[in-house]
Amino acid sequence: MIISIDQSTSATKALLFDDECRLVKQTSIPHRQFYPQPGWVEHDAEEIFQNTLQAISKLSLTPSETDVSIAITNQRETAVVWNRATGTPICNAVVWQCLRGKDICDNLKAAGHSQMVKEKTGLLIDPYFSASGVKWILDNVEGARQQAENGELCFGTIDAWLVFRLTGGKVHATDYTNASRTMLFNIHTLDWDDDLLDIFTIPRSMMPEAKPCDAVFGEVDARLCKAMNMPERVPVAGVLGDSHGALTGQMCFAEGYGKATYGTGSSVMVNIGGHCAAAPDGLVTSVGYAALGKTFYAFEGNIHCTGATLNWLRDQLQLINGPQEVEEIATSVDDNGGVCFVPAFSGLGAPWWNPYAKAAITGMTLATTKAHVVRAALESIAFQVTDLIRAMTEKAGIALREVRADGGPTRNAFLMQLQSDLLGVPVVRSEVEDASAFGALVMNRFALGAWKDFADAEKVWQCAATTMPLPDTAGVQKAYGGWTDAVKALCAAAKE
Repeated sequence: MIISIDQSTSATKALLFDDECRLVKQTSIPHRQFYPQPGWVEHDAEEIFQNTLQAISKLSLTPSETDVSIAITNQRETAVVWNRATGTPICNAVVWQCLRGKDICDNLKAAGHSQMVKEKTGLLIDPYFSASGVKWILDNVEGARQQAENGELCFGTIDAWLVFRLTGGKVHATDYTNASRTMLFNIHTLDWDDDLLDIFTIPRSMMPEAKPCDAVFGEVDARLCKAMNMPERVPVAGVLGDSHGALTGQMCFAEGYGKATYGTGSSVMVNIGGHCAAAPDGLVTSVGYAALGKTFYAFEGNIHCTGATLNWLRDQLQLINGPQEVEEIATSVDDNGGVCFVPAFSGLGAPWWNPYAKAAITGMTLATTKAHVVRAALESIAFQVTDLIRAMTEKAGIALREVRADGGPTRNAFLMQLQSDLLGVPVVRSEVEDASAFGALVMNRFALGAWKDFADAEKVWQCAATTMPLPDTAGVQKAYGGWTDAVKALCAAAKE
């Protein structure tokens, strides 16, 4: 039995898979969000750990289950700092959404460090990544800087925090994918970088050991095993960040395969192979995954508002009763009637990166109906994903082969057809509902030797639906051209 822990920004899931990789049972426990001041977001790391134990316990394992292991996938970039001896966090975790590190990042950019950081890490200097949060903690929590210099503190993203606590403090380690999102990890040498640690004033002694995703990280402390009704020896094997979990859970093992997660926002990642390349402007390069002795890299970008657009139509405009109505309404008209919907409710993310842009609906006339607006909103999801994937592939000379999609909106046949037509490649939806958790399971199987190569993993992956591009996409491309013009005009009009 494999327990895949999916620790997200809002909750902790525990998913139990049998030896045939079939989902047997799952539980989910939400945790609190703290907003101590505008722009700040925190989590209680101890609460997350206790919720993890509770979620595992709710799976109702019995001691007779002698072959049990744990895999982990997690929200990335969230920074936890804790006392090495006691295992107690010295403050709440700084969440990836938190902006408290903005001044730190602005100062580093002003000092001319942007190019060096991008060359070493593949990332842009931004408070989204962990480093500025760690520096803020050391600079602002009483006594933290001195404790860190004395070697008394540990830093880790959520995966490292869970590994440390699950192993009873015996193991302080992370994987390459989570490490690559901290802004402290050299993705070429696959090690923490002294120059980066220096500019963020973070002692190397705080850093976890970085390992491939398919490593065996340790064993769950025997006392915890007893408390959760598990066998005495439970390995923690297979760890990676959630977006990387979706990449591997969708079996995007080869160059040119990409995954698009359609959620509140959207995460798009394309496998660029074993060569680490500089990302096009507005995008980042990360370690895609590391397994079976190989490391693969990926271009990545994140879109702020996709599924949330449909929620806005429901909650704010009350044009729909729920997302299940969207396809029927959108397809009740032949086209969008010239209407473009740019959902820049919190600015525009990759590849535009314009935080000052505001949401807009353009091109309306007296002939515009509710159906035109709903269709334009739905189209905006596919248009944004297309913007991102085209930036990843065309500018970098990568031949896109297939996009594998997950998330609730993928059940919308119109959306999937539009996405396939725009990109000119098949869009494949798998039967896996929790792609990130399944990706952690994949790494677990590699780690424990149950699978010997990528082909073994692909045998358990099943396609739920494949959408092929239609031969005539002139109308689709025209609509996309209108969208592009609307975004450019919106960006030009946006002011600080």
